[in-house]
Amino acid sequence: MDLPNAFIGKKAQPTAEEISAALGPTATLWNQLLDWFAKEQRVSDREWKSSSPKYGWTLVLAFKKRRIVYLGPCAGCFRVSFVLGDRAVAAARVSSLPKPVLKLLDGAPHYAEGTGMRLIVKSAKDLPAIRKLAQVKLAN
Repeated sequence: MDLPNAFIGKKAQPTAEEISAALGPTATLWNQLLDWFAKEQRVSDREWKSSSPKYGWTLVLAFKKRRIVYLGPCAGCFRVSFVLGDRAVAAARVSSLPKPVLKLLDGAPHYAEGTGMRLIVKSAKDLPAIRKLAQVKLAN
């Protein structure tokens, strides 16, 4: 089941207050992840994107114009999406990722741009796998 974006139907980019309200208790995790990307991975380029109000808004984090991760606010949680190239997929498979994440990777759809992975963050225990995937993506 895919959780809907919290900002479906909204034409304007969400404000920090709206994001915090939508994320609820996971707003702290959202901010921790953004800080980690900026301070420890030097991924600090941020751009809000919406292809249509019917899909909501997504925060795209990039490093030197290379899109690294997509963050989608949902009600009480958030979605983290990666598009991994073949080298990154191979590296992820031999990494220390948890088995459920590797199972997701095995079942993830493959597009011309790469393999699309979506993870949901509901608690702090979800962040280590996301950090590991980000490091794999950045290294490959």
